[in-house]
Amino acid sequence: MAKRGKKYKKALEALGGKKLVPLRESVALLKSVAHARFDESVSVDVNLGIDASKGDQVVRGGIILPKGTGRKARVLVFAKGEYADKATAAGADFVGAEDLVKKIEDGWFDFEYAVATPDLMGLVGKVAKILGPLGLLPNKKLGTVTFDVTDVVKDLKKGLTFFRNDKQGLVHFMCGKLSFSEQDLHENVEAFLKALAAAKPQTSKGKFIKKVVITPTMGPGIQVDVGTL
Repeated sequence: MAKRGKKYKKALEALGGKKLVPLRESVALLKSVAHARFDESVSVDVNLGIDASKGDQVVRGGIILPKGTGRKARVLVFAKGEYADKATAAGADFVGAEDLVKKIEDGWFDFEYAVATPDLMGLVGKVAKILGPLGLLPNKKLGTVTFDVTDVVKDLKKGLTFFRNDKQGLVHFMCGKLSFSEQDLHENVEAFLKALAAAKPQTSKGKFIKKVVITPTMGPGIQVDVGTL
């Protein structure tokens, strides 16, 4: 078991042994126990009532948080000709084709999102085994494989963020920074949970959102009372 530092233990004590906390109160507590010297990210971890081994129970989606994520996304677009021009005009940070594939093969990953026009997915396939495990491979289901590069690039630059469950049926999602006001963080977390609930598969029976924990980068997690959502 990993050893915890004095500041972490002090933050844990500040929670007073509270096990389940209403969402709004949990956000306030989160800010009160912060102790890092940098602006920590705030993540929400959700345990879902799904069978993650079944393909028809995969939970995925995307959302533009009402108050943003607090970070600027670098967007790469695999495109040529007029689509490359449109991507550049929309604000894409990197636009290209074979040249970008070569850079990625050489170990370059200085971007958060990748978009591709359908006609270039054969080319992108050369680096699929590299981008896939990193969660950077363009995906038609997420809307990042499209000829409509203008809209998707603009949305990504505005803060469009994707979520997907892992093999354990958990979803991990960043909802902002500790420097955000309590109200802004609350709105972001609430918006994410609503989007997550809307993505419930029809084949998932029973309680869908089973457990919600809000956690700062360096501090202890606070379990939200799901019954108050």
